[in-house]
Amino acid sequence: MEFFNDWLIILDGFLGGAAWFPALLLLTGLFFTFYLRFPQIRYFRHGMAVLRGRFDTEGAPGDISHFRALSTALSGTVGTGNIGGVAFALFLGGPAALFWMWLTAFLGMATKFVEVTLSHKYREQSADGTMAGGPMYYMEKRLNARWLATLFAIAAIATSFGMGNFPQINSIAAGMESSFAIDPLVTGSILTVLLALVIVGGIRRIAAVASRLVPGMALLYVLGALAVILPNMGNVIPSFVAIFRDVFTGSAAAGGFLGASMAYAFNRGVNRGLFSNEAGLGSAAIAHASARTREPVDEGMVSLLEPFIDTIVVCTITGLVILSSGVWTEKHHNTFARADLELLSGEYTDTVAADRQALFSYLVDADDSTVEPHSGELSLEDGRIADGQDVTVIHARSVAEDVRFLRAGEPVSGTLAVSGGQLTDGDVVVEGRSLLHSVPLTSMAFSRGWLGDLGPHIVSLGLLLFAFSTAIAWSYYGDRCVTYLLGSWAVLPYRLVYIGGFFFAALADTTVVWNIAAITMVLMAVPNLIGILLLRGEMRDAASDYWRRFSTRG
Repeated sequence: MEFFNDWLIILDGFLGGAAWFPALLLLTGLFFTFYLRFPQIRYFRHGMAVLRGRFDTEGAPGDISHFRALSTALSGTVGTGNIGGVAFALFLGGPAALFWMWLTAFLGMATKFVEVTLSHKYREQSADGTMAGGPMYYMEKRLNARWLATLFAIAAIATSFGMGNFPQINSIAAGMESSFAIDPLVTGSILTVLLALVIVGGIRRIAAVASRLVPGMALLYVLGALAVILPNMGNVIPSFVAIFRDVFTGSAAAGGFLGASMAYAFNRGVNRGLFSNEAGLGSAAIAHASARTREPVDEGMVSLLEPFIDTIVVCTITGLVILSSGVWTEKHHNTFARADLELLSGEYTDTVAADRQALFSYLVDADDSTVEPHSGELSLEDGRIADGQDVTVIHARSVAEDVRFLRAGEPVSGTLAVSGGQLTDGDVVVEGRSLLHSVPLTSMAFSRGWLGDLGPHIVSLGLLLFAFSTAIAWSYYGDRCVTYLLGSWAVLPYRLVYIGGFFFAALADTTVVWNIAAITMVLMAVPNLIGILLLRGEMRDAASDYWRRFSTRG
């Protein structure tokens, strides 16, 4: 597993972790923001009116209402990215990562307006009578680029697993285990059955479930978050100061947090912003293509509300909970994930400035780093590293404390083999105190308010609803792409594989799951971003024509 994760990290470094992809994403949003003269501001109010049905026309083609289309798309975006993704971004990049998530969302509102409008314009009716749309249709029908459409559809199917399936159930299982001590196998089994019952019903059943889940789960989560933010109100303004102060400098070491460079905060903030609101990915366009309307621009205006709700509202609330509570710099007892675990040669501590700098250089792969991973034997006495062993345990990018090595629940004594910083004995469990990330970090933050120990239960319940609805929505995205590539006969086999993957991901390593998500979404986003940039002129003409005709409609 460590080898597979190392390979994923290398691939992610070239794709989502490299500067070119965040730059492409932001520059595309920036281009359309100016090219269309700030549609995220000018069209926001009109989009709300369209959502309420003010401009609906009788007999318009489509399967679901504007509200249900928005709910389905939001159910695909409001998920682990809002709970675990924000925590992961702050864990990696510090407070400044939240700023880059905001910027990604604001610019992404323009991007989503474009991709949804174009996809809705070129949708078509499938053999079963339902509407089918998405970037692959405008790529083939307007750009005459079947190869690009095929590439997008294949990437979207992979992303339906890597982003919409695996991280969702994995995060749910982790939350249920930490809050209620429910075995991930039990969680995976029950939710897999429920998932199968919902997705077999197609878009109408998916939309009906989403329209009921999304408003309720959002209200529950926001109320729980306010129960943390209000008693920690004195830390809210300093949190905002840290967000803006660190944007162009990076975040300094604090507590167990060893620091983050500006580039790391930028890359991870944009990356997690995309994971949260999916602007530029092209996924929401598939859901909005089913909306009942004769006006593609109408649906585009409804869709630009998504990044605002998802990231600027919900993700900000999560970020403020984590930052104001202070838990993001604290070490807590946990069982160490192998993908986050590394043994280094030499003794280092985060209380010495020189050691912090040396470890920071190592974690960011600096050329001048002098820190080396440990290889050879590791001597243990009663589960702890023996005196005289010059070894430091790193877990979750922090110096681990009170570390114990266990086998079958009993402390290990003797020697263990270590190669390249990794334990070779897969039966050994390592536990101790370290930083937290993803869902466990958010859960810990929710315990620091008025609700106390009940706070993490709010996170677990919210995560259950958020992530489950995301998995439902992404199953629809995947089956539309399978339909495009192979026809409707392939939908059932796809759904069966999707359901099976959902079950097995409940038991997978969290870090590996997130790395898969980071890679697949880049592969999906790039063809879509290229496509909408090529059709920039058509998009501007569509918006202009819409407003010329608008006076006769309402």
